[in-house]
Amino acid sequence: MRLFRGLPASHRPVQRAVAIGSFDGLHRGHQALLRAVMADAQAHGLTSGLVSFHPHPRAVFRPDQPPGRILPRRDQLVALRALGLDEVHLLPFNQRLAQMSAEDFVTRILVEGLSIASVWVGDDFRFGAKRGGDVALLARMGEALGFRTQTLPTVVEGGERVSSTRLREALRNGHMDEVRRLLGRPYQLSGHVAHGAKIGRTLGIPTLNIRMPEDLQASGIYAVRVHGLGPEPIDGVASLGRRPVVENQGRLLLEVHLFDWSGDAYGRAVSVDLLAFLRPELPYTQLDDMMVQVRQDIADARSTLNALKTPA
Repeated sequence: MRLFRGLPASHRPVQRAVAIGSFDGLHRGHQALLRAVMADAQAHGLTSGLVSFHPHPRAVFRPDQPPGRILPRRDQLVALRALGLDEVHLLPFNQRLAQMSAEDFVTRILVEGLSIASVWVGDDFRFGAKRGGDVALLARMGEALGFRTQTLPTVVEGGERVSSTRLREALRNGHMDEVRRLLGRPYQLSGHVAHGAKIGRTLGIPTLNIRMPEDLQASGIYAVRVHGLGPEPIDGVASLGRRPVVENQGRLLLEVHLFDWSGDAYGRAVSVDLLAFLRPELPYTQLDDMMVQVRQDIADARSTLNALKTPA
């Protein structure tokens, strides 16, 4: 999979089937749309692509109420690569793009920039300045300019539409079973293990420290499984937060304590499945109070993960 931060520099004509959207959570609705694009591309000898935006358009239009990030960019790209998409075109969403008319977006970005043969969007898709473009406009321009416009029915789970808004709400509330249903997979965060203050090690509870983007939606204490340190995943407990006892207003950090494992993981790339929410991060003022709770979290996480392994 190739990542373009903008449009491709090459002027060699490559016909594409593309999907357009934020794809911020890569939930089951997004996955269905992208699989349709890839099937279309394979059937017609096209390159499959995705057109998305950074930052999220809502962060530009409503900077006082930006949407929380569902996945770090790294994990978003890993998930896209796993789907098998050929290209990702990440357009910088700034005032210039925000003020571009829907007609200009189609002509300049989709036709002249990407040489599309087909475009796939959700049935409620709106685009262009003041959200002036919709599926009907795409279809009319496609007939005139020689590309096909395709939509996909809304994906429904539990009687409700699968959406990024619903996914964010489930993450905020710690409903990890719901998150898994919306994603069709465990909620996973990844990164390289970084050096920390090593306070956990001195207290007999060493942790893997993985830095996370500051606007990540999820937070709290979780029962987890970690991939990348051996042939099998390793159980553990994780804190996703800002370490309120050790630091005041620190950086967002995923701290993972592994059960029954020891070794040097610094610099290694790991992936962490957040399987069950245990509790929110609490503002302790005393280290002793925090350690009592951490030991309880370890016991709760072990019990939760053992229950997950037991067939219903």
